[in-house]
Amino acid sequence: MRAGFRWDVPARFNIARVCCDDWAARPADRVAVTHLGEDGSRQVWTFAQLKAASDALAASFRARGVGQGDRVAVLLAQSPEVLISHFATWKLGAVALPLFVLFGPDALAYRLRDSGAKLVVTDAANLDKVMDLRAELPELAEIYCVDGGPDPVRDLHAEIAAANAPITPVDTAADDPAVLIYTSGTTGDPKGVLHAHRFLLGHLPSMEANHEGFPQLGDIGWTPADWAWIGGLMDMAMPCLYYGRPQISHRMRKFDPEHAYRLIRNERLTNLFLPPTALKLMRQADVPDGLNIRTISSGGEALGADLLDWGLEALGAPINELYGQTECNLVMASCHGSMPVKPGSMGQPLPGFDVTLLDGEGREVEGPGEGEIAVRRGTPVMFLRYWEKPEATAAKFSGDWLRTGDLARRDDDGYYWFASRDDDVITSSGYRIGPSEIETCLTGHPDVVMAAVIGLPDPVRTEAVTAYVVLRDGAGWSDALGEALVARVRERVSPHVAPRRIEPIDALPMTATGKIMRRALRERA
Repeated sequence: MRAGFRWDVPARFNIARVCCDDWAARPADRVAVTHLGEDGSRQVWTFAQLKAASDALAASFRARGVGQGDRVAVLLAQSPEVLISHFATWKLGAVALPLFVLFGPDALAYRLRDSGAKLVVTDAANLDKVMDLRAELPELAEIYCVDGGPDPVRDLHAEIAAANAPITPVDTAADDPAVLIYTSGTTGDPKGVLHAHRFLLGHLPSMEANHEGFPQLGDIGWTPADWAWIGGLMDMAMPCLYYGRPQISHRMRKFDPEHAYRLIRNERLTNLFLPPTALKLMRQADVPDGLNIRTISSGGEALGADLLDWGLEALGAPINELYGQTECNLVMASCHGSMPVKPGSMGQPLPGFDVTLLDGEGREVEGPGEGEIAVRRGTPVMFLRYWEKPEATAAKFSGDWLRTGDLARRDDDGYYWFASRDDDVITSSGYRIGPSEIETCLTGHPDVVMAAVIGLPDPVRTEAVTAYVVLRDGAGWSDALGEALVARVRERVSPHVAPRRIEPIDALPMTATGKIMRRALRERA
């Protein structure tokens, strides 16, 4: 597969055209997405309907001054409106900024301010958060809400209904910016990862391999992963649309394995992207009869032989593991249909990707050995740059190699085995969580002088977010203070990063240059 593969990236390319407009007329009733509401409602959207709605919304955006290169934030849970908003943005040559609905005011304010977002699309559940921040965001000119709202909020569906100006999509180059996704690192603020329209094409080798010849007649996709993250948006949602295959959109406020099984069975779902935590929870629940699963992909951590065996036996489908990161997604996989699988291994590089290991001096490791995983430039899925952070962009590369920050071992057969990260990013419930935002939030409490956040092993979540705090003189530790600190992070940053445990400590271990030694905290724990 690797030997016969060549990238075919056209000079002119637009995600909205290939994922929506090109399918809209063949035939007009071709289903793109079926939305299952929390109230049991059911909406079926065809490609033709998505095209008409996104054309109209693009006309409305254009009338409000959105143009090529402007950032449009989408603060919505899984729904057709997410797709419509993205397509409308791309038809104008603007840049979509997906945002997680569980973000608190601090996390939202930073991303909206740093990106210079000109417009936000949200819903009633999140409108107040945006309105409360508006005074801090001078570049934010317009707010659209799918449920309507008071002036100056614009009703998204009313704007779509009222738009009558024809829209001719901007003829974008494949290298033109399309998506800005923020990722958390270990030091400093989150970084905006800017991707071009071509990055959709970079996901396709993984989609076809992990889902065993996708697309096939009858394939229907779904993932519980939020479409604000690259895993949900690009590992399932957009590829399904690119191939013209239907999918389900549905928001679970908290993952419920029994509910997930009912959805999979009742909708006759065949292709799933399930994060490791979801699989672990599903393993603990009773598996119903009548499932129609053909393929499952998962990523974020090694699943192990037991879980892989369970998936094949209980779910009737192999679980194919994948590896990537926001800056360069889906570069490696372990696929039952394409190779002998070594349980616990990350697999091998996918077609189109040149992957190696680098030693501490940035030199390639020859043959079997250990080092940092690196990906050669030239793949369409590789990011353009970090938003307004040229130094961080330069530091991400060593010559022609993008450095992932993940350490691995390569065996005699060319299989990669994850070893550790050379940074302090925490992997919890499928999310990659940087400690800096949490630490900044904790030290904003008047009783906390310093804070350090690490991940500790957890059987379900992979790692549990754990915080150590140094209190001011005169402040005493109590359960109430611990609960208040957890609540502060939950409310101001996001529930998914809130510490599972907080412990007081007299002093944090520091380097001679004043950096927190998080590794020493992990060893202490």
